[in-house]
Amino acid sequence: MRIAVFGANGPTGRHLVDQALAGGHEVVAVTRRPGSPAARAGLAVAVADATDPAAVDTAVDGTDAVLSVLGTPFSKETITTYSASAIVVTAAMARHGVKRLLSVSSNMMDPHWRPTGAHFFNHVLDPLVTRRLGRTLHADMRRMEDVIRGTDLDWTLVRPSGLFDHPVVTDYVTSQTSADGVFTARTDLAAAMLRELEEGRYVRKAMGVVTTAVKPNTVKLIWNEGVKKK
Repeated sequence: MRIAVFGANGPTGRHLVDQALAGGHEVVAVTRRPGSPAARAGLAVAVADATDPAAVDTAVDGTDAVLSVLGTPFSKETITTYSASAIVVTAAMARHGVKRLLSVSSNMMDPHWRPTGAHFFNHVLDPLVTRRLGRTLHADMRRMEDVIRGTDLDWTLVRPSGLFDHPVVTDYVTSQTSADGVFTARTDLAAAMLRELEEGRYVRKAMGVVTTAVKPNTVKLIWNEGVKKK
C-alpha cells in the first residue's frame, strides 16, 4: 500500500515511517523540512505545509491512504493547525478518490474519559494542568474531528493518551471511542495505526490507544511535552 504520512518528521511520524517501511508499505513522507527524513527504499519525500492546498494535493495524488500524525505544542494562543490541515487534506483526498484516513486526536476528546485508578491524574493533573495548558489545543482537535466526521471518507480518529518515548512496541490496548489508560508510547501509537490500516476495525469511529506495559515519569512527561517543547 502507498500511504502519505503527514507529520512524518515529528516524534511519532518518524516511528510511523519506519514501521510502515518495515511492513512493506511505500511511504510518501510529508514534511515542511527539505532533506528529511533520510532517503530509503520505498520512501518518497514531499515537502509541503499541511495547510497548503497545492502542495497537499501533490502529496496525496497516487496514494491509497493518508495517515496524519500532525501535532503542535500547548499554547495560550488560538491553535488552528489541526482543523486547517484537516480541511485541506480531506479536500485533496476527495479530489483524488483516496478514501482511507487515520488522523491522530486525543482520548481527551471523549468527555467521559477518566482512566481507572488514576486518582492523581483525574483529580489533580487533568483539571489543573492538562486541560488548562491544553485548552486551545484541544479546542482545535475538536474542530478537526468535526471536519473529518463531516466527510464521506473512511476515517478513523486515533486517540492516544499522554504521549511518551519508548524504544519498542509493547502489548498496547485499543478500544472504541477512548481507551482506559493515562499514557501512550509513540511506538505503540504508530503500530496501532498501521494495524488499523490493515484490519479496518474502527472505520468511521474513534479508536483509543493506550500503553499499559510501561509508563513514564509523570512530571517529566508534562515538562517534556507541555513546557520544554514550546
